[in-house]
Amino acid sequence: MKGTKVSLFLGCAVLLVINLPFVFAEVVDRVAAFVDDKAITLSELDENYKTAVKLRPDIKKEEVLNTKINRMLLLREAKKLRIEGANADEVIREYIELKLKTFIKITEDDLREFYDKNRKEFGKTDFDDAREKIEEYLVEKEVNIRLKKHIEDLRTKAYIKIQMEK
Repeated sequence: MKGTKVSLFLGCAVLLVINLPFVFAEVVDRVAAFVDDKAITLSELDENYKTAVKLRPDIKKEEVLNTKINRMLLLREAKKLRIEGANADEVIREYIELKLKTFIKITEDDLREFYDKNRKEFGKTDFDDAREKIEEYLVEKEVNIRLKKHIEDLRTKAYIKIQMEK
């Protein structure tokens, strides 16, 4: 009888020690948003926000969160295509190059039209000298338009739940 009480006492003590961390558990971090099956924690968002404010002091936390969501979606798509890189920025750049930029064609007429419409901006620079810069500008402009549309499409197909207080 005495041995049974000791065994019972030791068993309870062991269970208490094993479950002790759960008794004193507390919330360490909150989820700011979900993108499909991935969570963006509040501490992660705060870290991104602090970095963004240094570059653009007027930025809002919602903008940082939306940028984070967009990056996650682009990285997910890049992963599907097995694009790899040294860092996330490089992977996204490569994805945009492959998925969007390669399909942009700027014609000679587009270049000439832009040059003629913006003649004052070029001063004494003739068309042949300005051609490369005009093409870079027009390609980047078109990439931005297509990227915005592409991200909108990705967002409509993804499960996104934002849980931040406004």
